[in-house]
Amino acid sequence: MPAHILITNDDGVYSPGLLALKQALEAVGQVTVFAPDRNWSAAGHSKTMHKPLRINQVTLADGSSAYTTNGAPSDCVGLALLGAIPDPPDLVVSGINQGGNLGHDITYSGTVAGAMEAVVGGVPAIAVSLDAREWSDFAAVTAAVAHLARLILANGLPPNLLFNVNAPPIPSAEVQGVVVTRLGQRVYRDVLIGRTDPKGQPYYWIGGEPPSGVIEDGTDIGAVAHGYISITPLSMDMTAHSFMATLQSWVALPTPHPPLAINH
Repeated sequence: MPAHILITNDDGVYSPGLLALKQALEAVGQVTVFAPDRNWSAAGHSKTMHKPLRINQVTLADGSSAYTTNGAPSDCVGLALLGAIPDPPDLVVSGINQGGNLGHDITYSGTVAGAMEAVVGGVPAIAVSLDAREWSDFAAVTAAVAHLARLILANGLPPNLLFNVNAPPIPSAEVQGVVVTRLGQRVYRDVLIGRTDPKGQPYYWIGGEPPSGVIEDGTDIGAVAHGYISITPLSMDMTAHSFMATLQSWVALPTPHPPLAINH
């Protein structure tokens, strides 16, 4: 029986990146698409608990069927793992996102959140992003993800682990290769934009230029900047193990006094 691959994203079910990913992974296994009915970019790992979730079926541009819901990417995966689709997935792939998810972006990303939700449910996962503002050539990144999917399905992954894949915004023929990286350092240029509505009440936008990053060898940001597809293994165990001994010295308390004797 072929492996079952669930695909989701945060750009919405009709995203060209999702369709390209789905078509590439059909050569690897049985594919089910379950994605949000609208854009959830920068939604993070949200979970809908205070309103109903509705599921519908839609037709993608290639004529195939997909599931969609009014919830976030993590809701799509959660619903699927809880039995809202006929068969449980063996692998979850989230993407292809329009724009990179590099460095600290992973804490904001709905794309990465979809993969994280899979790992929480015990299913291996890949998050995939193309570091481009406009859609372009998907061939190199979909080939890399299909190869990675085959490896995961054959070998499995340790618990609490997912892969974060980012591709550079260049033609596939110019991609230099695939490298394993660590998270880099994002540089955000957010600014607060204040305006006034017709009733004279203030409101705000968080705006600014797109983020950049520190181009450093060995990082996802450095790899993508130099034309490579980056694969970063992420752990759901966010414990800062290297700081635990220092923290223990900070919080160590003096030996408590013995309890007072009470005379009856």
